[in-house]
Amino acid sequence: MGILKLILLSAFASVAYQDLKDRSVYWFLFPAIGICVGILFFQETSAALFLEAILLNLVFIGLLLGVIFLYATYKLKMKLSDTIGLGDGLLFVALAFGFAQLTFMIVFVFGLVGSLLLHLVLKKSKSESVPLAGYMSVFFAFVYAAHWMGFLTPAYTL
Repeated sequence: MGILKLILLSAFASVAYQDLKDRSVYWFLFPAIGICVGILFFQETSAALFLEAILLNLVFIGLLLGVIFLYATYKLKMKLSDTIGLGDGLLFVALAFGFAQLTFMIVFVFGLVGSLLLHLVLKKSKSESVPLAGYMSVFFAFVYAAHWMGFLTPAYTL
């Protein structure tokens, strides 16, 4: 499992680096993250609970993206692709394979809020877009590392 954890942390680091530097990320990193977090979660739970959690997490992501779509279309008068990047959505889907439902929702929301706060502190100009996948990758890398070190024990059980 050490190799799997190293691959996951490397993938998170690569997403963060590429998104912060170029605002584009290699597509294969998202399935790699999804597979790694899925395997780690599957090993800690039963198959039925694993599938239920993934389904509910994907519904949560779908609802979130639906709200973003409606807000972008009707309030901002923009296309969804101008509001949130494809890499952001792919990372959201990949992360949905990694946690129990309640844990996922809590950690995900904290990741979004933390990304916003980090961007507000680090931004250079008002019109600059948010490298959300990069910020979220850093946040989730810390969440997983904290879990592996024993600081976040209920990551797979809530």
